[in-house]
Amino acid sequence: MEIKIRKTPTKERKAKPRDESKLGFGKVVTDHFFNIKYKEGKGWYHPVIEPYRKLQLDPTAMCLHYGQEIFEGLKAYRGPKDEIYLFRPMENIKRMNVSAERLCMPQMDEEIFLEAIKKLVILEKEWIPHGEGTSLYIRPTMIATEAALGVHPASEYLFFIVAGSVGAYYPQGFAPTKMYVSEEYSRAVRGGIGHIKAAGNYAASLYASRIATNMGYTQVLWLDSSEKRYVEEVGTSNIFFVIGNELITPPLAGSILPGVTRNSVITLAKHLKTKVVERPISIDEVIATSKNGSLKEAFASGTAAVVSPVGHIHFRGKEYSINGGKTGVLAEKLYNEILQIQYGLKADPFGWRVKIFDGKKTARK
Repeated sequence: MEIKIRKTPTKERKAKPRDESKLGFGKVVTDHFFNIKYKEGKGWYHPVIEPYRKLQLDPTAMCLHYGQEIFEGLKAYRGPKDEIYLFRPMENIKRMNVSAERLCMPQMDEEIFLEAIKKLVILEKEWIPHGEGTSLYIRPTMIATEAALGVHPASEYLFFIVAGSVGAYYPQGFAPTKMYVSEEYSRAVRGGIGHIKAAGNYAASLYASRIATNMGYTQVLWLDSSEKRYVEEVGTSNIFFVIGNELITPPLAGSILPGVTRNSVITLAKHLKTKVVERPISIDEVIATSKNGSLKEAFASGTAAVVSPVGHIHFRGKEYSINGGKTGVLAEKLYNEILQIQYGLKADPFGWRVKIFDGKKTARK
């Protein structure tokens, strides 16, 4: 299936950000986007990269009423000689197809999916920032577009990919975050859709997130929905704790998103001879180990921020400090190691880095 490209006229293209230190996250989009349509009985058709534009949907488009909407998030990185790299794109592609299957949506052919990402990123390569910690964020999305009321899987869909220049996800950059533990609200339940990237999961998290923000906290640390006892994940990330000589993270049990960065952290930590344990960990254990000093550090992992150290946790009206509110040694090591692989600054022993553009033959000054 050939992907057609219709370029935005030069005079209509947007001005690129001048100050990369003020990029933030999710505020900038490029000049083009990829889209392809699906119709039951016909399959996927008309793949095109075209000028960025607004979508037109019928007021009864089923994504607006019954929540058939899924997405992914990955990045493109600029190397030291202007090479362009993707980081483990097939993992995002496979995970999106898992999400599609769970919500009765059509799966996307993996080769077309990857080719669309490559073509769009190469076309928009001038939008990839040069600064340390910056990248091009890529957001594949699928929505149900059939115009109908009545609860059933839609027969028509739109898949699209947009991209934009980004800096650090959190305003404080790579600095310890503060987590608010919610006992009143739940993000997901086992048997539900917590293990996929569905829009509804994020909608369900907003109220508790606003409470946390209003109290001065960065994110919500979610507990399991049945007992409100066991730690599951952070609002946009997976969570890790260093207790004693072990790196501990909750197991994937149906209500936790299997993060690509989570898997990368586990693989890299083992490579660095760190003992990694996937087991249930209660909030009581986290607090107790914080008090007795055996909780050495905590951090979250995700595509947007990569690794985010956790300096404080708020639970039942009290705030507990982790590692004196400072970034831990392991968190910093993992963060730097992953970034160096992503930007082509060191060898990639895992085959995670995918070069899609050779760049220049001499390094930038």
